Amino acid sequence: MNYIIKKIRHIIRWTLAAFFGSTILAVVAYRFVPVYATPLMFIRSVEHLNEGGSILWHHHWVPMSSISPHMPVAVMASEDQRFLLHHGFDYDAIEKAAKRNMKGGKRKLGASTISQQTAKNVFLWPGRSWVRKGFEVYFTALIELMWSKQRIMEVYLNSIEMGNGIYGVDAVAEYHFDKKAKDLSRAECALIAATLPNPRVYSSKNPGSYMRKRQSKIEHEMKFIPSFPKEGEDINPNTVAGGVYKNKQ
Repeated sequence: MNYIIKKIRHIIRWTLAAFFGSTILAVVAYRFVPVYATPLMFIRSVEHLNEGGSILWHHHWVPMSSISPHMPVAVMASEDQRFLLHHGFDYDAIEKAAKRNMKGGKRKLGASTISQQTAKNVFLWPGRSWVRKGFEVYFTALIELMWSKQRIMEVYLNSIEMGNGIYGVDAVAEYHFDKKAKDLSRAECALIAATLPNPRVYSSKNPGSYMRKRQSKIEHEMKFIPSFPKEGEDINPNTVAGGVYKNKQ
């Protein structure tokens, strides 16, 4: 009996060591290596095949220098206005979402930061289980510790789903606007950001009135978000007051 217990403990120790070792190595590697594929891309491909269609996989990795400077500002305005201020988790947003959701309603309010979405997109699978959420917290902490904010944003803009079979800002720029990511206008970036709650339902290529309203709102919010800093630059604390940016873009 003691032998069996020791054996189980030995297996658990090695399993945990392998898990932490491999995940840390993966996060370190992706600090420098482009992310050409994610679990979601494979999952969507299988879904398309099961539905009788062909594989839709449009994805081009591009560095931040080849992305319109309006794009990171647009996604911060839309998804995570405190991205440059928090360390992976926006506790104020979590508290507000919890209070809002406790009141009931059909639509649950989320509070995932860009860092959390990046961790989920690159390392995990879609879902709302507590197990997946736990892994999301773990990977979010890792990338916030090992990556710069610039790298997190670069990976986010290259890996996020932006349409049916379209991943990343350069692919959506080509297939929806017939241009490169670096040439996207301020309004086009706001429109792309407007689709991110559900890019398979909302289209930046054929936007309806609801999308136009969201686009206009995001463009307004972008005025209060600072230009995204380049690698090595820090946000000027004089532009921040109480978690709200004072300068306008």
